[in-house]
Amino acid sequence: MASSSITPADLTVEPDLQPLYPTPSQVAHLLSPYVGLSPQQKAELVSHCLARACQFGDMLLLSHLLTDSNAHPYVDLGKQDEEGLGLISLSILGFGSESERDIEREECVRLLISEGSDVNVPDKAGWSPLHYASLMSPPTLVSHLLTHGASPFALTRRKLTALDIVTAHSTVPGREDVALLLEEAMREEGWKGGRMEEQRRLAEKRLRRLGKRKNVQSDIEEVLGISSRWWGDNDPELTFDWLDEEDEEDEEETPSPDYTSMLVFSPLALPDIFQSLIIDFKPTLRNAEPANALYMLVRFACINCDHNWLEDVVIGATDTIEDTFFNRADDATSLIFWLYNITVWLHLMRCDNAINQTLEMLGSFGLIEEIHNSVFVFIIRFAERKIDQLLDAALLDYSPLSTEFESIQFESEWSFLRSFGTGKKKPVTPTGPSRTPSSPPGNGVSRPPSPVPSSTSPANQRGFASLRQTFARSRAPSNTASLQSLFADSTTAAPPGHSPKDITSFITALHTLLSVSGINPALIIQLWSQVMYWTACKTFNRVLTRKKYLCRSRAVQISMNLSVLEEWIGEMQLPRGVGSHFAPVKDLLTWLQSLSSITEFPNLIATIQTLRNLNPLQMRRAVRDYRYEVNEPRMTEECNQYLAQLQKDWERHRVKLGVEALRKEIGERDRDREDTISASPSLHEVPIGPDNVAPAPALPSEPSAAQRNIDALFDRTWEKTSWEPASAPEPLGELMDSRFMLPLLLPSDPRMLGALPAKRPLSDEEKPHHNPRLSQDSTASRASFGSRGAMAWRLKSKKLREVGVGTLQWVDGLRSATRWSRAAEVNEEEWSDQPPPYSMDDIQPPQGDLKVETAVHFTPLTRKPSTRSRGRLSAVEEPSTPIDRRMSTVDW
Repeated sequence: MASSSITPADLTVEPDLQPLYPTPSQVAHLLSPYVGLSPQQKAELVSHCLARACQFGDMLLLSHLLTDSNAHPYVDLGKQDEEGLGLISLSILGFGSESERDIEREECVRLLISEGSDVNVPDKAGWSPLHYASLMSPPTLVSHLLTHGASPFALTRRKLTALDIVTAHSTVPGREDVALLLEEAMREEGWKGGRMEEQRRLAEKRLRRLGKRKNVQSDIEEVLGISSRWWGDNDPELTFDWLDEEDEEDEEETPSPDYTSMLVFSPLALPDIFQSLIIDFKPTLRNAEPANALYMLVRFACINCDHNWLEDVVIGATDTIEDTFFNRADDATSLIFWLYNITVWLHLMRCDNAINQTLEMLGSFGLIEEIHNSVFVFIIRFAERKIDQLLDAALLDYSPLSTEFESIQFESEWSFLRSFGTGKKKPVTPTGPSRTPSSPPGNGVSRPPSPVPSSTSPANQRGFASLRQTFARSRAPSNTASLQSLFADSTTAAPPGHSPKDITSFITALHTLLSVSGINPALIIQLWSQVMYWTACKTFNRVLTRKKYLCRSRAVQISMNLSVLEEWIGEMQLPRGVGSHFAPVKDLLTWLQSLSSITEFPNLIATIQTLRNLNPLQMRRAVRDYRYEVNEPRMTEECNQYLAQLQKDWERHRVKLGVEALRKEIGERDRDREDTISASPSLHEVPIGPDNVAPAPALPSEPSAAQRNIDALFDRTWEKTSWEPASAPEPLGELMDSRFMLPLLLPSDPRMLGALPAKRPLSDEEKPHHNPRLSQDSTASRASFGSRGAMAWRLKSKKLREVGVGTLQWVDGLRSATRWSRAAEVNEEEWSDQPPPYSMDDIQPPQGDLKVETAVHFTPLTRKPSTRSRGRLSAVEEPSTPIDRRMSTVDW
């Protein structure tokens, strides 16, 4: 039997050269000469263990590999994996996965660097260890890399530095310190900022501006109660461009008299146009579509039609606009929207040389200025109603230094029994002011409330309780009633917590809304001038007619409250003249503070000469009703007699002034009647044609001082501190006339009607430097910082003329608008049952081709007078204008 040799199988286990979790003992065993690994196997084992040690942050394993004599020949610190990641990058990528091992991981990186590993080895994407460290490692490791040769200018394949990665569009949250380290390291080597850095800064600046503007919007919505839809879809950068844009002026250009700058209409379609363009139009911020559309309708009527068509547009539009804001008198956004559009409408038509003379002769500008003044007054009334709700509590009753005036006692407070016992029973502290049933004769001010009684009859309750409270007030100053409770009045008691800041917060919101809405800066100044005049009149009258305010302590408090409004005028960069209306109030308060200190006749004469805004009637009224404090000196009898004689002389002078004013009024009325009789023929009697030159309008008289002040506001070399409001009539009685309206004046240059507000940056001299003692100084100096320099404004008339295709839908409807733009989806079934927005009576079926001449003809005004009245459309008559004749001869 044959025998065969069988080779024994090798059952030896191959060593694992890529252990999942290698340990120093395992690696030492495999690298020992007893295992018998080849050099290639040992190199593979060491390379794998190095990568695993760096990935897991295993400091013990990494130290063993770098120090073991058997492993050291096979260690390659420049080894990279298939993605090009080096050992340092592998270590850094593990940060954050196991936060408890981040310290060991950082030590691993430091050990690799100390052993000579390259800190600038990029991977296949160009990322160096510094790129990864800037995103993942702590700032201490970033600083260690920078100090050991890592280049902050290393670029990735997308040309990004480590700083660009951390601060691409905005700084990565939590990496601000790393960004600062990288910036400093790059600046030390001459870096001055790169493209990404500049883009990041611009983006962060824009985000800060948008955040600020969003906060402004929310504050305005909260204070004024307006809807967020008011802001519309406008770009916030354009909405609040008045905050930080510099002045940019552009040249005014009169459009050419062709159909590219007109909107053709039929008189029968005007009611529907006004319905969609005015009544149904949703007001949004700085939307001038109604003004532009009306302007283009007027151009067509003026250049191609007769005066009947022109009157239909102007009078019909003014009537509709007036009815619209009359019905929305409490909506601030609607009032501001129409004030802006009427101003733009006036600006566009006055600057158009092709139509302004015709409109001036027809009196169209007068009609538009009337509704312009009306909506201006409506905004003023809106502000006055809100201020009136806060005036007593915030301006008259608020005590900024209440603790210093708590112990003030007046002679009429019946304090002669206050020295008697605090009593066995502690009086109950009153919870609120109330009027006592009885008060001393001749005193209209109520006393502090009585504590709640516990027993006895009602009469005795009231008497003993009042006595107990009086005794307690004398013995315990801490229980003294506050000054507000001393002057409390149940009819005028205001809710607690109001202060002058409540008024300034409201007027700040309204001022900001006017500015961002593009209201002409001259109108804003005149609006606040009127509001401050009304506030001054109301404050003056209430102080003079209410005895509780006629004392020196209240005069000091009201003066401090008024200073808050003066500071606000300066902060809003309004002229000082806006606050000049408070001069009578200041003089009255000064008179109340110094009244009791006048003990000699020469002092009285000197004081009266300084109070130029008070008349003797007002001074005498304040002296007669003045409330003296305990131990306060009184005016001498000689001074009282002089004031009485001065009052009599003033009353005689007042009668003389009244007679002169009446004569002047009668004379002006007679002159107006004579001018009306001898007036020149009307426009309808004087034809204006190619051969007839229109009579030049009469030259205006020398502009008044108030008009010159308005025009000077737009002079950039003129100090706005020189601006003075129109003077109000001098009061002939004791009270000021709060119903008087200061005249509204428009700039003489029609281009300035299109001016927009702008924020003028303050120079270094104008900026108020921080000074802890500044709060103790006079408020006039603080309020003057924002009142210096010229008025800030800018002119962008070209943007006011921009009209989009979307305007056509407000004039012709959606179906007509689609002819001029990309086709829109129109539901034919929905539109088939609706009547067109114009009359179909004069439309005939088409016959043949439609041919319409587009040549421009300047149509003379017809001699035939208008057959319409204000607010009604003219009758459809025979064609009398070139456009009518052309339309009547067209073959349909």
